[in-house]
Amino acid sequence: MLKVPFRLYTSVLDRAWGNIPEPIKKVFRFAGYCITLIIIGFLIGFGQLLALSLLANEARAESPIPRAAETYRPELIRSARFSWGLEAPVAVLAAQIEQESAWNPRAVSRVGAQGLAQFMPATAEWLPSVIPSIGEAAPLSPAWALRALPAYDKWLWDRISAADAYERMAFTLSAYNGGQGWVARDKRLAAQRGLDPDRWHNHVATVNAGRSAPNWRENRAYPRRILARQDAYVRAGWGPGIKPSGARP
Repeated sequence: MLKVPFRLYTSVLDRAWGNIPEPIKKVFRFAGYCITLIIIGFLIGFGQLLALSLLANEARAESPIPRAAETYRPELIRSARFSWGLEAPVAVLAAQIEQESAWNPRAVSRVGAQGLAQFMPATAEWLPSVIPSIGEAAPLSPAWALRALPAYDKWLWDRISAADAYERMAFTLSAYNGGQGWVARDKRLAAQRGLDPDRWHNHVATVNAGRSAPNWRENRAYPRRILARQDAYVRAGWGPGIKPSGARP
């Protein structure tokens, strides 16, 4: 095949362009401008479609809120606001109940935790002595569990120091799951190791003051799962959650 030098092509094209009348050149330039805009518009539109597709796939991948949750939604909101005020973190509390029992009021764990909030019998009996407003212990009663869980979370919250609300909620959830005493011991150990005792994420969460490895792993996963799951309830309109400082609402 005969090869023609590139310079010859450009030379021929230059001469041909020079012979084209100026009005026709303007038409070509305008057409080229329009084609460029169309290509740019297509690329922008494609990028937006791709972004929307990714968001839709993410939403589909998120597991749906259990249907049973709607039955207890009004009562949880009332109880949460009673204990926390009008800006109660209802989305976090709802995610916590889902984590505990999947909204099954008859749930009983292999270690004996009971009801929607999965209180151990001893904890359920003790709670009214420090929070009388929740009434006599009845962990298998949905109404009592929905009063007790927000109230106990707030009781723990009030006794924990933290860098911000998000860290404080992580500590609160850790205490609900494993006990306030363990949180205090973990905070002391973190401070001894030069970590920030007022930050759960990447600081206190990394130390173990003496729990068994399985219990420690479960306790560390508990706040993370709930704080991640709260977004589903926020999007479903249950109420506010708690976000890290500086995060977009």
